[in-house]
Amino acid sequence: MNATVAQLTARSLFGRRRILLLLALPAVPLLLSLIVRMATGPDEQIARTLMQTLTLGTVLPLFALIAGSGAIGPEIDDGSIVYLLAKPIRRSEIMWSKLAVASASVVVLAAVPTFVTGLILAGTADRLALGYAVGVAVGGVTYCALFLMLSVLTRNAVVVGLVYALLWESMVGGFVSGAQALSVQQWALAVTEWIVGARAQALGVEAGVPLGAAVPLLLVVAIGSTWFAGQRLRSIRVTNEE
Repeated sequence: MNATVAQLTARSLFGRRRILLLLALPAVPLLLSLIVRMATGPDEQIARTLMQTLTLGTVLPLFALIAGSGAIGPEIDDGSIVYLLAKPIRRSEIMWSKLAVASASVVVLAAVPTFVTGLILAGTADRLALGYAVGVAVGGVTYCALFLMLSVLTRNAVVVGLVYALLWESMVGGFVSGAQALSVQQWALAVTEWIVGARAQALGVEAGVPLGAAVPLLLVVAIGSTWFAGQRLRSIRVTNEE
């Protein structure tokens, strides 16, 4: 990882408007958990529903879309990427540095609030909080890699990413059994299910993909997307359109 690229990426990613979105998204389930806790008290089923449906199913892909595309998309759009590409830095190193910053934002600003959400509603019971926090972290890294790749492939990465996040991950991948094998959400949920352990099925924590397939898929997609984005960055053309 290149420290200079990482610093520049962090400055761009955590700009005033973008950081507000990155903070607001995970705050929604966190605030809901506080409201539910005050109204009904601890409840594992509500905790599971909130973290699985809202956080893992909707908030995470949107968060990763902002983080992943924001790590390189603005530089490509305004043409400033040419200054970075002119430096003697390997393209793969640029992409890995940007993925590291985007992934760190997922862990700190999405996975940690998810853990707190679980603690508020379920405490440490059945490792629900830990399971979903880890699921959000590993799923978020994979999402970020995908959206980084999209940002290099197309200038409409945000639109394509929104369609993917809201249509495929939130709807099709979450409910259509045949499509679950190609859902990052389900891969992350498999990790959560493994951490929760024996009580997972009783609590409704059940992924459509076995852990033995989910972990390799998470790794292959995250590493493959970043590698491909680095290769594509070698031949990227930046033009200023009026």
